[in-house]
Amino acid sequence: MTEFTMPLILIVEDEPKIAQLMIDYLQAANYRTQHLARGDEAVAFVKHTPPDLVLLDLMLPGLDGLSVCRELRRFSDLPIVMVTAKIEEIDRLLGLEIGADDYICKPFSPREVVARVKTILRRCQRSPEETESASLLRVDEARFQASWAGKALDLTPAEFRLLKTLAQEPGKVFSREQLLNHLYDDYRVVTDRTIDSHIKNLRRKLEALDADQPFIRAVYGMGYRWEADACRLI
Repeated sequence: MTEFTMPLILIVEDEPKIAQLMIDYLQAANYRTQHLARGDEAVAFVKHTPPDLVLLDLMLPGLDGLSVCRELRRFSDLPIVMVTAKIEEIDRLLGLEIGADDYICKPFSPREVVARVKTILRRCQRSPEETESASLLRVDEARFQASWAGKALDLTPAEFRLLKTLAQEPGKVFSREQLLNHLYDDYRVVTDRTIDSHIKNLRRKLEALDADQPFIRAVYGMGYRWEADACRLI
């Protein structure tokens, strides 16, 4: 991979130590980086030199991260990952409404940042034809069968419904209440802990077939979402 074919990651972060940490780890993972310390510089940069992904801090001088995200969404659908120390749900919901693709909360592991960047770029850069041919997860509702990379998954009815619900909308965050609504048809009384238990078992079965895939991610204070690369529902 030459320098010119390496994906460009724009880091908009006003804390120099955090910015340098992300720069070091991303460059070690073969990404090009550009750093801006002010929010009011980001929109002009993206228009002039479109990056492949933006790591965008929430609290910035000049223009805050939410405002920058709104402005970028007026003309671009490039992936935006918001980096923030504020974990209140209202900030997360507002970020989703304006089109952020993901969140990373401070303090964070720089390895997690690199892994998240890789996952999002892989998802965004595939064409529909590539996604179809690379469909690793197959969910056949009529036959009540699911497989990963050609290997059958032995799932309970609840695990099957959870898998189908999450995988049919990759990247969407489902609350525990939403998942419970998909879980049972007989309106039995269950708790949020039920979802957590089923998710734990489903993860274990998926990771037994592919330990390197980030299948299901817990989103703090909100719920769960499907993270794996590709899926095909029948």
